[in-house]
Amino acid sequence: MPRYRTVLFDADQTLLDFKRSEPAALCEALAAMGVAADAAMLKKYSEINSATWKRLERGEITKTELRTVRFADFCDHYNFSLDVEQLAERYLTSLATKSFLMDGALEICRALAKHCRLYIITNGIASVQHGRLDQSPIRPYFHELFISDELGVEKPDKAFFEKVAARIPDFDPADTLVVGDSLSSDIGGGIGAGLDTCWLNQNGLEAPCDMKITYTVTRLEDVVPLILGA
Repeated sequence: MPRYRTVLFDADQTLLDFKRSEPAALCEALAAMGVAADAAMLKKYSEINSATWKRLERGEITKTELRTVRFADFCDHYNFSLDVEQLAERYLTSLATKSFLMDGALEICRALAKHCRLYIITNGIASVQHGRLDQSPIRPYFHELFISDELGVEKPDKAFFEKVAARIPDFDPADTLVVGDSLSSDIGGGIGAGLDTCWLNQNGLEAPCDMKITYTVTRLEDVVPLILGA
């Protein structure tokens, strides 16, 4: 018997390699609008994007606003006179085709699916996440994709996890594990929902001492023995 019967996996930087997808999509979008992106631009956009998603998690902006605010901030930084709406649309269209996996993700999903029910929980934009996950070889191993756009609420809101629980047959918090890389949305959200959590801490960060994380791992493959109880 596995230690956990239900596993809720975050998508980006947990199973999907967003650090490859993001720059590839941004380069395509900017090139289509006559801008050749360099490494500094890609780094700056990534910083702006991460900060904008944090604002969304805190409820400071809406998902609709997020789609363009990050590009408006990016263009302001570089004094680019670009159509922000068009840039955002080009980026999202490109990003939906960029489906790269984290190392070992396919093998891990294949191994766990024999013993557990696997689900995706993500704050990503629905069209993008469906585009990337539906074409991914890991998709057959997941019973359902829970995307904030479609649930109408974002992680770490407790309501997100309540809606997920309501849609999983015979859901039992006691044998459910949340796995993700984000302390705020994945781990904080899981803790707030009364679930065990596994923080994928690939960058060797220090967690807040008052945060009751069940497990911390530095490599994705290390979650397997935790889940299976090996």
